[in-house]
Amino acid sequence: MNKIAQDRVVIVTGAGEGLGRSHALELARHGACVVVNDVGDSANSTVEEIVGSGGVAIASIGDVADWQYSASLIDAAVSMFGALDALVNNAGLVRDKMLVNMSEEEWDLVVRVDLKGHFCPLRHASAYWREQSKNATPRSARVVNTTSGAGLLGSLGQSNYVAAKAGVAALTLVAAVELARYGVTVNAIAPAARTSMTEEVFAVTMAAPESGFDIMSPDNVAPLVTWLVSEESGDVTGRVFEVSGGLVSVADGWQPGRPAEKNGRWDPSELGPVVRTLLDEAPTPAPVYGA
Repeated sequence: MNKIAQDRVVIVTGAGEGLGRSHALELARHGACVVVNDVGDSANSTVEEIVGSGGVAIASIGDVADWQYSASLIDAAVSMFGALDALVNNAGLVRDKMLVNMSEEEWDLVVRVDLKGHFCPLRHASAYWREQSKNATPRSARVVNTTSGAGLLGSLGQSNYVAAKAGVAALTLVAAVELARYGVTVNAIAPAARTSMTEEVFAVTMAAPESGFDIMSPDNVAPLVTWLVSEESGDVTGRVFEVSGGLVSVADGWQPGRPAEKNGRWDPSELGPVVRTLLDEAPTPAPVYGA
């Protein structure tokens, strides 16, 4: 087997179960040294499985949305393995409610974990990679963020999650440009898989009868993450990939449309037919999930 992540030092957040666990196991299978983060003892379980299979991993238990802890997470990788080559931001949670029923606490928690929990490790990892670049020892570094189809298209009953995941997608685009000077690529995935967060949606195993292929297994997402972490992906940055089962696609984000122009200030009474003409010419937007 061609181990495309051989000796790469990789942090995977939220890797105690679900997608993060699958990412960590696949990365280790391809030779990476993995720092497994989660908020509880499930991180140790993932590490035990990796080590038991002959891989290399350590656990780091803590809240990635905490500024001080996220800094220590980067330090732990460098102290243990001598470097950091990649950060896979995966940690997240949901607190689904219709907008009119959502509490401030439910909004704040999801935005904190799902968006700030991406920013904090990314910020500290970026500082490390900048320092390496300044010292003429740059890393061929990678960041893989986790957005969602909900963040790209919207999803009824998930306004907090949608806002956080849309923020992750936009953060990915900006970070890709800002970190390029240090040799760092930044991409995002929008996965669809059966995890504890989506078990009600994907409760039934979707398998192709002739092959037994479980379409909604989180293990199907990990190969793309592993490739994005590898040095082979160095020419790919600032992109969002949708991935599910055996499908991989590149998401096409907002694009400026053809403008209507006037040599001067518009009067509100003029804009009705102008806007309607623009809408008639624009592509039909993809529907919001659940609409």
